[in-house]
Amino acid sequence: MAAFGSLSEKLAHVFSKLKNKGKLSDLEVKQAMREIRIALLEADVNFDVVKKFINTVSEKASGEEILAGLNPTQQVIKIVNEELIALMGGASSKIEIAPKPPTIILMCGLQGSGKTTMCGKLGLMLKKQGKKPLLVACDIYRPAAIKQLQVVGSNAGVPVFEMGQIDPQKIVKEALKEAEKNQNDIVIIDTAGRLQIDEKLMDEIAGLKKAFNPNEILLVVDSMTGQDAVNVAKKFNEVMDVTGVVLTKLDGDTRGGAALSIKAVTGKPIKFCGVGEKLADIEVFYPDRMASRILGMGDVLTIIEKAQNAISEKEALEMQKKFKENRFTLDDYLVSFDKIKSMGDMNQLLQMVPGLSQKVKGDVQVDEKQLDKTKAIILSMTKQERDNPDIISSSRKKRIAAGSGTQVQDINSLLKQYSQMKEMMKRMQNMGKFGFRGGRFPF
Repeated sequence: MAAFGSLSEKLAHVFSKLKNKGKLSDLEVKQAMREIRIALLEADVNFDVVKKFINTVSEKASGEEILAGLNPTQQVIKIVNEELIALMGGASSKIEIAPKPPTIILMCGLQGSGKTTMCGKLGLMLKKQGKKPLLVACDIYRPAAIKQLQVVGSNAGVPVFEMGQIDPQKIVKEALKEAEKNQNDIVIIDTAGRLQIDEKLMDEIAGLKKAFNPNEILLVVDSMTGQDAVNVAKKFNEVMDVTGVVLTKLDGDTRGGAALSIKAVTGKPIKFCGVGEKLADIEVFYPDRMASRILGMGDVLTIIEKAQNAISEKEALEMQKKFKENRFTLDDYLVSFDKIKSMGDMNQLLQMVPGLSQKVKGDVQVDEKQLDKTKAIILSMTKQERDNPDIISSSRKKRIAAGSGTQVQDINSLLKQYSQMKEMMKRMQNMGKFGFRGGRFPF
């Protein structure tokens, strides 16, 4: 995940220096902790959070049984992993469903945090889970805010209730009647945001909370703002007593400090995170999976879930059969391209595969606009070349490039992506032998 790229690299560097040591001295542990401390601070993690984290890890990692262990480095990594998980909340936190429908979810946050889009993403996710959500437009101040929610709702296939720029409490009251009439079991309220926290904003949201007693008050914060996001979360929580946090733009070029600080500072869990621009780019926030990604150990379970959502059982069985028989060709690659793309960014997927996360540094960039070029390249190959890409020599590459209107470097890039995809699939298939395969998981 892009948000933790730099932190992951620095932690990997710290642990690599300990890797080949049979035993660790107390001095070596202290040096490692000093470097981890710097890495966390540079990732914009809250200072007090870092201090407490390092003290806890140091205390556990300095025990005699750790220093004298058969593999002390692995034990130190295990401790760091466990403490990262605890720092981010320990376990995932689910939405509180009302005993009697509808469940009311109040979305709040500053303007520009991605709140309105996140309403649509959450609505789509719940719809896929068999729920019947209704989006409610209560941002009555920002120009075109209502229209934006209508567009987002339309793209997500989720209905939107609006009454124009009137009292938000009246809008919600009528929306709940609409939900009851149409049997909508989830009501997601998009409230107004401001460029900064002010009394009017807080009073309006507090009024909605008092009037309708929502099951969830989810604060949407932009993870790219770092410690500012933590400060916003702290202030909102003091006034609203939020039930959870939603992090947006966690796929962006951010240091990840917000994700590692919010739970410790506010005491409230991160429930969801946005990992891309598409409406489907939303994930439940799992502290254990996030810690695994940060430490470069991959995230198999998330890949499984994405695959199950993207590929039918029939397609999965056919793909699995081809991999078992070593028959996966460039023709198959072309057919499966759209399916794989629908799972998310290829580079992010590769970083979730154990053993590949530290090797993939932005090498694989799957651009939707490149699909036509990819098709042209593959269709300019002979059947023999598509079945066995290893035979594609320099002279063949020149011929294929001329036939497809591309450059030789485009051919090299495609073959590299194809090779890395096969490696990812092969790794995942091997994991299937240890119980990871099941359902519609295609590897």
